[in-house]
This record gives sequence, C-alpha cells and structure tokens, in this order.
Amino acid sequence: MSVSPAVSGARIMAHIDALARCSEQPDGLTRVYLSPELRAASELVLGWMREAGMCARIDAIGNVVGRYEGDALRLPCVMLGSHLDTVRDAGKYDGALGVVTAIECVRALAAQGRRLPFAVEVVGFGDEEGARFGATLLGSRAIAGTLGPKVLDLADRDGVTLRAALADYGLDPAHVSDAARPREEILAYAELHIEQGPVLEAEGLPVGVVTAISGATRLAIAIDGTAGHAGTVPMGLRRDALAAAAECVVAIEARAARTPELVATVGRLEALPGAVNVIPGRASFTVDVRSPRDVDRAAAVADATAAIEAICARRGVRARVDRTHEPHRTVRAVAEVAARPRDRRRGVRGARAAERRRSRCHGDGGGRRYRHGVLALPRRRQPSPRREHHGRGRRDRSARPAAVRRGVPTAAMSAAARQRVHALHDRLRAFRDALTAVTPRTPGSDA
Repeated sequence: MSVSPAVSGARIMAHIDALARCSEQPDGLTRVYLSPELRAASELVLGWMREAGMCARIDAIGNVVGRYEGDALRLPCVMLGSHLDTVRDAGKYDGALGVVTAIECVRALAAQGRRLPFAVEVVGFGDEEGARFGATLLGSRAIAGTLGPKVLDLADRDGVTLRAALADYGLDPAHVSDAARPREEILAYAELHIEQGPVLEAEGLPVGVVTAISGATRLAIAIDGTAGHAGTVPMGLRRDALAAAAECVVAIEARAARTPELVATVGRLEALPGAVNVIPGRASFTVDVRSPRDVDRAAAVADATAAIEAICARRGVRARVDRTHEPHRTVRAVAEVAARPRDRRRGVRGARAAERRRSRCHGDGGGRRYRHGVLALPRRRQPSPRREHHGRGRRDRSARPAAVRRGVPTAAMSAAARQRVHALHDRLRAFRDALTAVTPRTPGSDA
C-alpha cells in the first residue's frame, strides 16, 4: 500500500472518529481503563502504528507503544503521545488527538524514508484520568517506574481490584514493573493536546506552546453547624452550615483572583439533611487550587484555610479541612523546610523560603525557552576564570557564569558526568534541528 508523504488532516479526523465509537455509552464517550472499549481502541491504534511503519505492542500496564527506529538501532527515543482512556461523558479530542497526530507524523517520516538521529516512540497511555480506580496517571507512572504495589489493591465501583482487572485483560499484575523505562532511554517527551479552556479561541490563535504544568492541591472541607426548623429558629440564633460554606466559597474565589495564573474551584457542594424546610446542619465541599508556581499555590491554600477557619469561628460552626491531593514537589519543599534548622518556620513562610532556596540552587527553576515554536537550548557553561587575590587563589565572582553564582554545582561534577550532560545536550540539539526540518512552513511566515 502506498503511503502519502504528507500529513493528512482528513485521516487524523477519521481516526479520532473511529476511537470515539469505542465507548460504553451509545450517546456519549466513556472509555475507562482495562475495559473492553479500551481494548477495542488499543487494537485500532496498534494497527495504525504498524501501517505507519512502527513496531507496536502493548506493555505490562496496558499502554500501547509504537517505535520507529532512528538511523541506528537501539538509540534513545523522543516519546510522543497522550492517553487513550477518558473521563465519563468525555470529549472525543481529549487524549486521542495527541496519539493519532503523533502516529500521522511518523507515517509521514516513513513515507519519506527519513530516519532521525534518535528513535521516535508513540505511546497511548492506558490510564491517565483515573475514572475507574480513582488513581490517576497509572500508565505514565508505570513507565516512569513510580507505580507502587499498593495501587494493585485499588477497587472500582463494582469491587473489582486493579490486580484482577489486569489479569482479566491478559496482563500479569506481578510484572507491571516491566513497563518501567530507564531514564537514559528517553531524551524528551512531547504531547499535542486539545486546549481544555477558552484562551486560544478568545485570542484568535490556532495553537499555543505549554510553558508550565500547574501543580494542584485539593481540599475536602466539612462544616458542622446545627440543624433546625426553617420557621422557628431566629436568624440571629442560627448555626447554618450551608451559609458558612457559601461565605467560604466567595472568600476562596476572591483570594484566587488576587494572584495571576492561580485558579481555585469549588466543584462539589452538598448540604444535609437537604430538606426544603430544614436549616442545614452539615455542609461539605471540595476545593481545587492550581498554579504553575508552587509558592503561589502554597500561599493561596494557606490563606484559604485560614479564611475558612475564621469564617466558621465567627459563625459558631466547626470546620474540618483535609488535603486529598498534593503534588510531590510541594511535599518535598515543605519537608526541606522542616529538615533545615535555619528554616524552622512553618506554613506559607516556610514554603516560600524553600522556593527561594530552590531558585538559587537551580537557576530559573528549569523553565524552557521557546523560539518560533521550537525549543531553544541554552549555551554550554564555560569554566570560571580565576584570579590571584592577596596571594591566594580566589574566583572572580563577577566573571563567573550566572548559574555558578546561583550555586549550580558544575565544579563538583565528575568528568564522566559532564560528558553525559554534554552528550544529552547534543542529542537535544539534534532533536530541535530535526523538528525544525520537518515542521511545515507557509510562504512568508517567520515561524
């Protein structure tokens, strides 16, 4: 079968429509992890990968993995893809767009007979959303080697454990660790994803480049007041849990609006006993706080918690605030504050101190720069000059690179480590140059 060397938008749309038909509901899209619908979608993707010139397989956790070799065998890869599972009643582009488009790009490379100085792997992750077992990112966590054995005991709403579901799917739960990939095998990961917001449409832009991935903190709040009859309890004597929760929601919204790029959402609110003529004696709600900067998120969560406690104390009700989700990076930052005698502060001040320390130790925090939509790599650091001062060798601090002045331990690296860093640097440059070569350009465009 002849393959066109051009990327086909019509084929991408047809494949996305085909995946959308792999659903457990006829009037919507629901495809959860390790379900018959996921198996049907995975079989489609396996076929498309092989047609595109890749070797394809399903790994030990249920991810679909296709590999297109580089100009030599067993080279490190650039990994592309997204997830094949969905939330309940999902949009058809969520996840599928990234998998199908990546396959189409490899198809174009194969049709041109092009091999890159690295391999390309396309992955359709079996689980990202966590809609079935309540734990998210199972597919990518398995590849990263961070999936602990306890997750195998998680159960879905029908009581089926992840361990049993893997076995029913034809996988061995005792060997899920086989999906893990050594770090040196993967040069970079890139994902095309539909924007799940209105920004690009509002700005009239066709595409954007992700500059950060926001960390999220989730809270579960329960407020206990006193239930009473709606007609006999005076307003001044009420301990209305729902009214307190409503004031808390408004306070959380106001706090989030004060910090750029920080968002806070109350996604679920419940009042009990839930009768039209009874003052609510209990109210519970959730809070989701997100920001691309850990220190801003930590400050907002601390302020929101303090506001909830103050509102409830003033209204004579009791509040309980539980954290149900916290990203690992923030946890490490708080642990670092507690471990260092010089920072015995707690709460927001401690988190901010940790963030400042991390900025000093790691430059700008690892932020990537982009030029014309392509990753722009920094230049290599040069050895720091030395000068004599008062008869003793001293470093000229004014002449040292900024990264060294901030405390990056380049001098402490062994020669072998520096050689590995430089080799990775060269591979990333080759990746950037290859992307530039295959990116279609329109006449008169400077992109």
